[in-house]
Amino acid sequence: MNKKVTPYSDSKLGKKEQVTQMFDNISGDYDGLNRVISFGIDIKWRKRVVAIIGKTNPKNILDIATGTGDLAINMVKTGAKEIIGLDISPGMLAIGKKKIADKNLDKTIKMVVGDSEKLPFQDNTFDAVTVAFGVRNFENLEVGLSEIYRVLKPTGTFVVLETSVPTKTPYRQGYKIYTKYILPTIGRLFSKDRSAYSYLSESAASFPHGQAFNNILQKTGFIKVENKPQTMGVATIYVATK
Repeated sequence: MNKKVTPYSDSKLGKKEQVTQMFDNISGDYDGLNRVISFGIDIKWRKRVVAIIGKTNPKNILDIATGTGDLAINMVKTGAKEIIGLDISPGMLAIGKKKIADKNLDKTIKMVVGDSEKLPFQDNTFDAVTVAFGVRNFENLEVGLSEIYRVLKPTGTFVVLETSVPTKTPYRQGYKIYTKYILPTIGRLFSKDRSAYSYLSESAASFPHGQAFNNILQKTGFIKVENKPQTMGVATIYVATK
């Protein structure tokens, strides 16, 4: 199982509380730094997630760990009538709500504060559930995935976009250097929370990816599980069905 990594190792708070505090702290910098850190490639990855979900013609979508709403906003292109973005960080949601209002998408997208491990929805509610760069922040991965399985409709689609570690040389070595040294340095220079981007790189490195995550999804009950490495393996799109 994935090694437990928390944002602030000296904190008396649990991982969930620490993650909330961290994302509240960096919410104002998050979108801009994401573009810099990923060289803008994360935009292409999200478009691929939207394309996968769009093929299923969903009426409603739940986007967990929605953050500032980038993926939820892109999901409008699927034609879904209802999109709910859920996140544990009120600070991130505040940025997202403003973006949604600026795009006049208030009638389609609703942003709610919520815990991925205690989803405030009934069983079999959503045609599709997505998580972009969020599952590694779950305090209890199995509980979070079980909750997602519960609220997803039978035959519904679950898609995860998450960072991963390349397996081939020299990409693996380059990735390790970038995430261990360069990414935290960028975070320290441009974010008021100096620990946040060290945590994000450490959590990405320790998270089970590829077949290891496929196995966890299958253990949870998902079927038709597949993983699609992106950009030399620095990220992976996982697709599964209930």
